[in-house]
Amino acid sequence: MVEPTALTASQRIARFSRVFDPRVLQAELRRQVGRALIDTAGIALAGHGEPASLAIRRYTGGRRDTRSFATAWGLGAARSAEDAALYNGVAGHVLDYDDVNSPLRGHPSIALLPPLVALAEARDLDGIQLASAYAMGFEVMVRLARAMVHDHYAKGWHATTTLGTIGASVACCHLLRLSEAQTVNAIGLAVAQASGTRGNFGTMAKSFQTGHCGASAIRAALLAELDVDGAIDALDGPEGFTSLYGHGEDLNEAMDSLGVDTLELERSGIEIKKYPMCYAAHRSIDGMLALRDTHGLHADAVTAVHVRANRRATVPLIHDHPKTGLEGKFSMQYAMAAALLDGHVRLSSFTDDAVQRPAAQALMQKIRCTEDDGPETPRWNTLAVTLVSGDVLHKEIRALRGSADCPLDDEELREKWRDCLSHAGAADHGDAFFASALALQQTSVRELMSKLPIVA
Repeated sequence: MVEPTALTASQRIARFSRVFDPRVLQAELRRQVGRALIDTAGIALAGHGEPASLAIRRYTGGRRDTRSFATAWGLGAARSAEDAALYNGVAGHVLDYDDVNSPLRGHPSIALLPPLVALAEARDLDGIQLASAYAMGFEVMVRLARAMVHDHYAKGWHATTTLGTIGASVACCHLLRLSEAQTVNAIGLAVAQASGTRGNFGTMAKSFQTGHCGASAIRAALLAELDVDGAIDALDGPEGFTSLYGHGEDLNEAMDSLGVDTLELERSGIEIKKYPMCYAAHRSIDGMLALRDTHGLHADAVTAVHVRANRRATVPLIHDHPKTGLEGKFSMQYAMAAALLDGHVRLSSFTDDAVQRPAAQALMQKIRCTEDDGPETPRWNTLAVTLVSGDVLHKEIRALRGSADCPLDDEELREKWRDCLSHAGAADHGDAFFASALALQQTSVRELMSKLPIVA
């Protein structure tokens, strides 16, 4: 009987790569590789004048054009639009504090704004154009989500970046005023790049996925602008997005009402997070903080905590026993421990040291989280906190702070903005940007970005 290996496939591949000695490769095999290189390079030379080759040549050459540069947020440095979207998409998501849309089961602005701001800055466009493009991308993302996101997300896809790449590409096309045919092509090019797995949650790769999403959207739009084409049925064809990433869902209903129904930006809206971690834990955080305040609750008085939620409500919370700050952002157990121990859940809650402290690690062992088999919506959480005395405190939470039904007001948003600046070491700056962003229609994107504080 063969003993199962403890190594993952990735580990085994990496190990083989490390120990393989190129000197053992037979001469005939080396000759075959050389033949393949001759063949491939020859074909590339023959195809140098084809439209796709010319378009890619112009595209990559444009990276050196300073007129296409955009701001890497907070760094005081210029990047190509694509590279700015990559950096800004990573930096803007790594704390998992960015906004959410519930039907999307993801983060709309981190998919849309890094590419749109970069392109608008590079092309010297204004805030009105930016806002219009954002609304367009938001509409596409959420409509696709309504048609397919539940099984898509449950299967393991990172909807922010899969659906986001498509929505952001359409938004970029709208911003650049590309033709219908070019926008169709951009969608095909977006599907060619749409990626992201929930398996990367709790690692740096999760925020890379959002950065890659924005860079991919710009790439799709700029290539389409140069008339690189894509399949016209890239979304709903037999080998299209819904077939490969879903279960062949019918998109007709979602698309039939485009331009007729209320815009999703109004209908479902943008939800600004109150806590810097996965949104799936926020109701329970509110509940635990309320119990703590009402009953003067302390961790040493608690023997067990049971969190219950709707079916699939806790799918993103994949780390029951986190060891790092990033893993803690996807842990209901740590969310409850931090709220109970500290009386708050802030940016400072998610350092490695905060997660690894013995009190938190011990308390997490007392916390379990389960889902009901009933309907997925409307969302709710319940807490049952068992005390040393044997008493059990109960709390049901349905409202979600920051949601479209319970939004943060401007002052709460300003408080969050200042907390973020303070965390970055720029506590005394940012008022000018805040004010200009609230009056987006009155400014150019270049002017707006010139007011963004430099923090590094």
